[in-house]
Amino acid sequence: MQEFSVRRARTTDVPRIQALVAPLVQERILLGKESVVFYEAVQEFRVIEDADGTLIGCGALHVMWEDLGEVRTLAVTADWLGRGVGHALMDRLEGDARELGLSRLFCLTFEVPFFARHGFTDMGNETVDPLVYAELVRSHDEGVAEFLDLARVKPNTLGNTRMVKRLV
Repeated sequence: MQEFSVRRARTTDVPRIQALVAPLVQERILLGKESVVFYEAVQEFRVIEDADGTLIGCGALHVMWEDLGEVRTLAVTADWLGRGVGHALMDRLEGDARELGLSRLFCLTFEVPFFARHGFTDMGNETVDPLVYAELVRSHDEGVAEFLDLARVKPNTLGNTRMVKRLV
């Protein structure tokens, strides 16, 4: 019997999402975001609650291009690590990506082993088609800048690994 359930996030979840990711922001594992950013992206989030309704995990899928999405703000409370919560989130986000017609997922992470277990590989120096690059570089989204490995985001991404997964 599963001890938790995954669902689409609601606006009322935003304060709980912020509280859940706060320790990871303090540890510099995740970048801090203003409340308005969470509210603007709430439709991208999935959350996991335990049987008592306590928020124990969250993650978001952000579409970057016609075939490309980014897994963002994937977090699980410390006392639920190793119990399948992160895997359940990844399964749901990958399902969402397939439903949207995406064929690739990107993430910027310190948690390389976790994402590798889900089929992500280090992007290395992988680039995109020059025409797509010319379009993506116009984006104001920091995740797109991180995907493109632009110099302006390097101070925020030191030590992170750019990873990609091809969806089958």
